[in-house]
Amino acid sequence: MNHVIAPTVAPVRAGLDIAGRRLSYVDFGGPGRPLLALHGHLSEGTSFAAVAAGLAPEWRVIAPDQRGHGESGRAVDYSREGYLADILALLDHLGLDRVVVMGHSLGGINAYHLAARHPERVTALVNADAPVVLGIDGEPNPLAFLESLPYQAPTREGLVEALGEAAPYFTKTLRENPDGTWRLPFHPQDMLASEELNRGDHWAAWLATTCPALVIRGTKGSVIPADQVQAMIDRRPNTRLAELATDHFVYAGDPEGFTAAVRGFLGSLA
Repeated sequence: MNHVIAPTVAPVRAGLDIAGRRLSYVDFGGPGRPLLALHGHLSEGTSFAAVAAGLAPEWRVIAPDQRGHGESGRAVDYSREGYLADILALLDHLGLDRVVVMGHSLGGINAYHLAARHPERVTALVNADAPVVLGIDGEPNPLAFLESLPYQAPTREGLVEALGEAAPYFTKTLRENPDGTWRLPFHPQDMLASEELNRGDHWAAWLATTCPALVIRGTKGSVIPADQVQAMIDRRPNTRLAELATDHFVYAGDPEGFTAAVRGFLGSLA
């Protein structure tokens, strides 16, 4: 019988304080095994709502707004160490010793680095279109378009107008500040800095573990070249590939196909 994805999931939002900075997260709840879901740049934890619904009740999806995103506070830095420290603080806060970790793009890189540095905390990985090599041949920062975007404006209408052609991508996630002004759910300069720290060769982290892993790649605009993804599968034990006819945003572009691939993978775990 095919698993039907529920149309909506009502997450519970909570948070914790990390040295005066708020880390917010959404817990989709339920009795299932814990699965930590890490979004990519410019996104947030609630973006996993459809996937969480499709994985319930066997899996309880917990999705933080990573530092500088959504309802989480801005950070001093966006280093790998900073991202991983937040994740570990959240797991400890929730009393979760070991979890499956699923990550998209930035979140995927954070996921396999977490497994490499703390293998005792990660039982399995789902890598959603996150490469192991990027930006080492002089390619421009793919988030360079953010350079010209405003962070906030006195009114929502003013911010939408100032965003110009980028407005349709962000209008549904704009935030109102306590003083009545409006802002993006991220600071453009923070995202540029974070993406710069993503660039490089991450092969050592990808190959550091052998826990079960699934790579999900979009065939219509993936950031992982075909030869690179094949090498990722060939060189790392216990790793399988699923490809979907969508772009880099695999879980948003094909939520049913993505959820089915993840369910199949999770069902194979002991």
